[in-house]
Formats: sequence, structure tokens, C-alpha cells
Amino acid sequence: MNVKTTNLRRLFWGVLLLGAALMTGCATGPSANPRDPLEPFNRGVFKFNDAVDRALLKPAATVYVELAPSAIRQGIGNFFANLEDVWSFVNNGLQLKGRAASDSLARVLVNTSLGIGGLFDVASDLNIDKHSKDFGLTLGYWGVAPGPYLVLPIFGPSTVRDGLARAVDSKGDIAGNVADVPTRNSLSLVRVVDLRAGLLKATAMLDEIALDRYTFTRDSYLQSRRSAIYDGNPPEDGDSEKPLDYIEEAKP
Repeated sequence: MNVKTTNLRRLFWGVLLLGAALMTGCATGPSANPRDPLEPFNRGVFKFNDAVDRALLKPAATVYVELAPSAIRQGIGNFFANLEDVWSFVNNGLQLKGRAASDSLARVLVNTSLGIGGLFDVASDLNIDKHSKDFGLTLGYWGVAPGPYLVLPIFGPSTVRDGLARAVDSKGDIAGNVADVPTRNSLSLVRVVDLRAGLLKATAMLDEIALDRYTFTRDSYLQSRRSAIYDGNPPEDGDSEKPLDYIEEAKP
């Protein structure tokens, strides 16, 4: 049953991304944003995601914040952040960033042992830096272009590159690969609600200041991903990603 579910999931994402790629040629126009040729499609998915969020995720996150003490919520966030550091260690290694990989591994070892399974972020107290990386950022670091901006159902902002990279990221998701199905589903549910709870203030502010929430979300996502590829120091040469040039410049 698990194998069939996995195959169906892969088929779904494959069809989605293929359809998005095919739409690239027909959704362009004189006024189209060159980074977002799929805007009509993306706006439709954005509206769907927003409806799901307002009906389910936001109410659940609001109740979670009201009922769960801040210390509990902090511990849950730390727990999942610790699991993510494992995958960050792998991706920093793939990017040949020895210091960042060492820090990520040290964070996992310290927080898992001294932080009681990651419930406490002891590593940050010890000034061990966090270097969050995923496979989409790894591909970008090695020169793979992001491709068109793409809004995924439920998952939200992405690009064709980052969307495809999710298939690899899913393999490095410890919580998402727990063998026991009820436990895995429970972990996934708690993580989603906890993540949404952390965005309540940001989305409330976005509702107040953004004339076009879609455009604001798109531009913020693309800018933050580009910045992450360059470790927070992107070159001031437009919107293109040139990580290989950056690597050459960074060599001693």
C-alpha cells in the first residue's frame, strides 16, 4: 500500500510539473514577468492554497497558539529544526562547504544528546551556527537555473527546479519517512500546524500592507532563495543566479 501511494504521489508531481512546463510557452505575453510566465496558472493555485489556509490551517494554528504554552511550542519547533539539520548537513556537504557541514553535524549531535532529542537548542547557546540547506539550494549552488516560478498545491511558492528537488528532499525528511504510519502522520500534522503558527504574525502583516499578496509572496520567495544560494550575500547584478561565478570569486 505504501509503495502504491508513493508511486501515485510521484505521478501527481510529475504530471503537475510537466503541465507547468508545457504551459510556459502559452502563458507568456508582452506584460508577463519573465520569472513568472505561468502567472495565470500560479494565481489559480495561489487562490486554492489561500482558501485551504483560511478554512483549515490558519484556524488550527490559531487554536494551537492559544492552547499550547510557548515553551511547548518552542520545544516542538526545536525538535523539527534538529531533524532538518541532518538534511542540511548532507546538502552542505554536497556543496563542499566544510565549515557549514561541520556546524550542521555538531548541532545535531549536541541538540540530540544535550538538548534531549532536540527539544532544546543547546547548539545555538554554544554559538554553533545554523546553515539551513535543501536540495533545491544545492542544485542552484552548482548552477542549475531556477526555471519559472511555480506555485504548488498546498506546498506553496516554488520554482520548477525547487519543485523537482522536493522529490530528493522527501528522501532526507526523517519525520516523513517514519515506518509507522500513524506516527508519521501525526508528526506531519504537528509540523504543519507548528510551521503555520510561526507565520501567523507575518501573514497578518502581509494582509495589511500588500496590495497584491500574490506578487509580494512571489518576489519575496525568489529573493530569499537567491540570497540563500549565496549564503546571504548575493551579487548586485540583477536577478540572475550565477553561483559558479560566485564560487570562483570566493576562492582564495
